[in-house]
Amino acid sequence: MISLKEKKELLKNKEYIKKNTKKFNRVILALFSGGFSTFSILYCVQSILPVFSKEFYLTPAESSLSLSAATGMMALGMLFTGPLSDVLGRKLIMSTSLFIAAILTIICSLMTSWSTIVLFRALTGLALSGVVAVAMTYISEEIHPSSLSFCMGLYISGNTIGGFSGRFLSSILCDQFSWKIAFVTIGLFSLISSCFFLYFLPQSKNFCSISINFYSFLNRFYSQLKKPELFILFLIGFVLMGSFVTIFNYIGYRLMLEPFFLCQSSIGLLSTIYLTGVYSSPKAGILIKKYSRNNILIISLCLMLTGVFITQYNQLFIIILGLIIFSSGFFASHSIASSWISSYTKTAKVQATSLYLFFYYLGSSVFGTFGGFFWFHLKWFGISIFIIIMLLLAIFLSYQLKKNKAL
Repeated sequence: MISLKEKKELLKNKEYIKKNTKKFNRVILALFSGGFSTFSILYCVQSILPVFSKEFYLTPAESSLSLSAATGMMALGMLFTGPLSDVLGRKLIMSTSLFIAAILTIICSLMTSWSTIVLFRALTGLALSGVVAVAMTYISEEIHPSSLSFCMGLYISGNTIGGFSGRFLSSILCDQFSWKIAFVTIGLFSLISSCFFLYFLPQSKNFCSISINFYSFLNRFYSQLKKPELFILFLIGFVLMGSFVTIFNYIGYRLMLEPFFLCQSSIGLLSTIYLTGVYSSPKAGILIKKYSRNNILIISLCLMLTGVFITQYNQLFIIILGLIIFSSGFFASHSIASSWISSYTKTAKVQATSLYLFFYYLGSSVFGTFGGFFWFHLKWFGISIFIIIMLLLAIFLSYQLKKNKAL
């Protein structure tokens, strides 16, 4: 291992991967496979929360723990797996994490009590933290700066397809067979995707292993937290993911009630809405080159806000339209905020990325379960009020960045 100073010296002449090259295509294919595996495993439970409620006699808030436990442990794990990749390497950490998560998902299908299911979901989230914390750092280190926003958008698009696949497959398989069959199937698919990831992802060229000093380890985290501009972006990430998970955690419960009475498979079809991210994420990366990041971020947040208002109408088609607008704004916002973190941070990139993702998935864990109390007392109106307040906070924070001409 080498010191941080020696690492900086070695990285003066970086070998970036440029767009429209064979290596760039291999990176995209590998990260797509990794994102597919990661987010299909992570979100396969979201569309079947009502099934868990029925089978294990749970409230919506209790059922949401199958997702919140995973995202919460993922958030915590990212504080450690990111820096661990500074020592062991990016590809090794990501590949190992993918294989462990897939195996844990298959094992989880054998569990019969709710407490053990939540436990294994938490362990799965901890394993997945090794992919989520490191992938964005890998991109920021290896991809040429001119293509960074575009590549980050494509990566998030791949994550979107993975999340859609997990939700859709689990709802269909659960409707036809059981949630256990859904877990086994998704686990096996993820094992195959993990093999593709291991084969196609190029080894890091701009990475040098460094030894970990506990004091410097904490100091690098603190140095990022004390930057007000970055801290604002961390808070925006917290609100973004919290709002997104909350609205899709409880929309299924709403649509199973009067006057919709949708079945589980039909609710699973709502996962196709996530595919809006395939377009809006890279599109946002293109637009920020013509307009400022801040302006596009505020517009994207306003889209999310508009989508929530539209879902108040009690007609299925209009609700779906509102969800599409909301999702488009979410994926664009996340693409902008995450690439903003990567491009702004010159040192301790992995710590900055880990902190952003920590807040991002912590929002998912906290809001996802906390939203259940709003559902219990005020149903969809309560969920909407909760999300609207959070999004208004995010817009206010974005204006603070604009006001200070930050970043």
